[in-house]
Amino acid sequence: MIEINIARRIYAGNREFQLDIQLESKARRIALFGPSGSGKTLTVHAIAGLMHPDSGYIRVDGCTFFDAGKNIFLTPQARKLGYLQQDYGLFPHLTVEQNIGFGLKRGLFNPRRHSLPQEATRWVDAFGLQSVLHSYPCEISGGQKQRTALARALSVQPRLLLLDEPLSALDVGLRRKMREELATLQTTLQIPTILITHDPDDAVVLADEVHMIRDGKIVGCCHPSALRELQSSTPSMTLDALKMA
Repeated sequence: MIEINIARRIYAGNREFQLDIQLESKARRIALFGPSGSGKTLTVHAIAGLMHPDSGYIRVDGCTFFDAGKNIFLTPQARKLGYLQQDYGLFPHLTVEQNIGFGLKRGLFNPRRHSLPQEATRWVDAFGLQSVLHSYPCEISGGQKQRTALARALSVQPRLLLLDEPLSALDVGLRRKMREELATLQTTLQIPTILITHDPDDAVVLADEVHMIRDGKIVGCCHPSALRELQSSTPSMTLDALKMA
């Protein structure tokens, strides 16, 4: 069960944006679907502990991440989330091995080489990254970068996986292949997933429930297979309007 009821007022110069999200779902795979600037990433940042809402609460499977009334705000580390960013967030000065182990290390120093614990080596083997462990991000392919980021996210044994446009940087062929790999992974792990995407194909394969966001609010919910039909029948939710900038 994912329960989100948060509000946050944000100012940028003389502009104001009001995030006001109410979402409750038992679905294990949720997609947040909406145009650029609609509040999708702000919502995910709030879930991850990277943004402090002004009010409300966030609960995942009975664990309270945030509750303004009870003065609860868990640190990002305490939330035990796997977060796969759109650009993968790999550190260019660290090897693949060091990037994967980064979330498992404490302190200010870079993780040492040849120091991956078992929970990380499991994903190195699963994603076939042994041959590139000592390479740097600039030396590996787009698919290998994504697998490296996934291995890092999964090594912390997350209770929730956040996917922020995880396939947008890939070409069509690799995108299709990695979409299928992600779907298989979701089925195998049974980890709750929140996906940000503007691609209906991603939603159909990687989500069980789609929540549409506009202007900081959830404006609708549908099954992924109904997404295209809804876009066609509702002018304000056309694909062009929802396309990412």
